[in-house]
Amino acid sequence: MDAYVVDAVRSPIGRRNGTLAGMRGDDLAAQILNGLVERARIEPGAVDDVQMGCVTQIGEQGWNIGRMAVMAAGWPVEVSGTTVDRQCGSSMQTNFNAAAAIAAGQLDVVVSAGVEMMSRVPMGSNGGDLSSLVTDRFDIVAQGISAELLADEWHLSREALDEYSLASHRRAAAAIDEGKFEREIVPVELPEPAPPGASTSNSLLQADGGGGAVAAPAVFAVDETPRRDTSAEALAALKPAFRPDGVVTAGNASQIVDGAAAVLVAGEAACNRLGLEPRARFAGFGLAGVDPTRMLHGNPEAIRRALRRAGIGLDDVSVFEVNEAFASVVLQTVHDLDLGGRLADVNPNGGGISLGHPLGATGARVTATLVNELERRGTRYGVASMCVGFGMAIAGVVERL
Repeated sequence: MDAYVVDAVRSPIGRRNGTLAGMRGDDLAAQILNGLVERARIEPGAVDDVQMGCVTQIGEQGWNIGRMAVMAAGWPVEVSGTTVDRQCGSSMQTNFNAAAAIAAGQLDVVVSAGVEMMSRVPMGSNGGDLSSLVTDRFDIVAQGISAELLADEWHLSREALDEYSLASHRRAAAAIDEGKFEREIVPVELPEPAPPGASTSNSLLQADGGGGAVAAPAVFAVDETPRRDTSAEALAALKPAFRPDGVVTAGNASQIVDGAAAVLVAGEAACNRLGLEPRARFAGFGLAGVDPTRMLHGNPEAIRRALRRAGIGLDDVSVFEVNEAFASVVLQTVHDLDLGGRLADVNPNGGGISLGHPLGATGARVTATLVNELERRGTRYGVASMCVGFGMAIAGVVERL
């Protein structure tokens, strides 16, 4: 049984300590959930389950934030929710879970979502010491060191990493200017007062119903993460972040950000019963486990496995969304899949370096971006992939209808 993407939306992405920093993750996710069902014209009660990717499940992101977001959204209590952690691939995993449940006939309508408020809940704050059974077997290092190891092994220079990163910022800025993200973004009403220096689009006054006027909520509607003023010279001036003689810097790594995203997934019978018009379908998924020290190099194998499940080849794919955890990850993937002549098809609207990587939300975010890009191009297949901490990767194939 096919699992269809009815719609996919996301919040605008906020910089660390930026516009979204005053919001709780469950509150932000609640707005995105409501935006999703409003755009799809479906009653929340028709949803069987909400699967929410979130990596740092502690504090405000604890207590099963998937269920908390459903309650915060005002949805019927009968709609359940759960939270999933496959590190950076968490909301690609919820895509996988939703598609599998629908294919198995266990659920009819699922929201695959993700959220991460990295300003409020620091990355890694939910972690502890690793078991000696793990550390005796593997040399577990920081992801930044793994990114350096990829650069060493695949002979990726600092210049190549910075050149790719500059292109990511330029692509994201161009996508914003051309309105490419407008269909996927749900404008977010901000709590008052907005943080200092917040990037907001405000309607200052609205009627209060009694002949007077009151302040309208501040609304955040455009990603604030791309750095329009960066340059090759500015990137070259940054110091290595993880190794004194290294090539990985803050400029060629993903940004720490805040954001949420959600995908409405349904089976054919549910689409017919509810009058839903799907935009795409999930054609296949792939998982890969790889060496946990180098850790970040599993994308090519996950993509190959997803393509085999979908019954297609690389030449059938028109767009590749490869999460820009680090520039070295993308360039390693490009090398191993022989995509050097197709760089315009890899993250054509920017990615984690320019837009940011809100850990648990990234899988759903790239799904929304991918569906829209396939529709703009009028092409059939796209792939989204991301490396995953401790040596994994996950990929999904999307077919435009």
